Amino acid sequence: MSHSMSPADPLASMADASGLDLVERVSEMCFGLFMALSFVGAVSTGAPEADAGSTMLRAALGCNLAWGLVDALMYLVHTLSGRGSRLALALAVKNAPDAAVGIRIVRDALPPLIKTLTADADLEPLRLNLANLATLPDRPRLHGIDLLRALRVFLIVVLTTFPVALPFVFLDDVARALLISRLLTLAMLFGGGFALGRYAGFGAWQGGLGMIVLGVGLTVAIIALGG
Repeated sequence: MSHSMSPADPLASMADASGLDLVERVSEMCFGLFMALSFVGAVSTGAPEADAGSTMLRAALGCNLAWGLVDALMYLVHTLSGRGSRLALALAVKNAPDAAVGIRIVRDALPPLIKTLTADADLEPLRLNLANLATLPDRPRLHGIDLLRALRVFLIVVLTTFPVALPFVFLDDVARALLISRLLTLAMLFGGGFALGRYAGFGAWQGGLGMIVLGVGLTVAIIALGG
């Protein structure tokens, strides 16, 4: 594993040099919120009144610490797998017996919609770029920047614990704290859905309200299950 912050790795620069995009950040935030909300709902019925705040915080934080670690590790697995796939593509193009075979290899790697809209002449520059890569690693590698991005994934999941759990620390009334916790969760879900809807082009308000509907559905399910 290389720990260079700016890796001169063509496989890294092909697709993932920009780091986590908005969709990934919102997805990680929502994942952390849903996990924390589920644990808070489950623990709220079993915690003694005097110990409710610390119990909620420990349960939600412990849950999200564990799942944040899993999510960060899976981000690294995804990154490494993507680079392995791109290395295989580059090697196949470089070793192709002629340009026609190389173009077919490139075409097979395209998403279905792009494949139907792209002529062979459009793919030739890409084939040439792949075939003329001066150096390729002998295997896919992770770099220091990937570890920082994995840490970012971990922190997003963990930090979303606190808006859900902290009301139980500052309020003695468990029912009121649970209400505030769920309202804060829905507000954060709306913010994430708002950003996602604007990014995806289907409407910021629609995205925010749709995410709230999803959050309300989850909250209702938790209440129905005794949370």
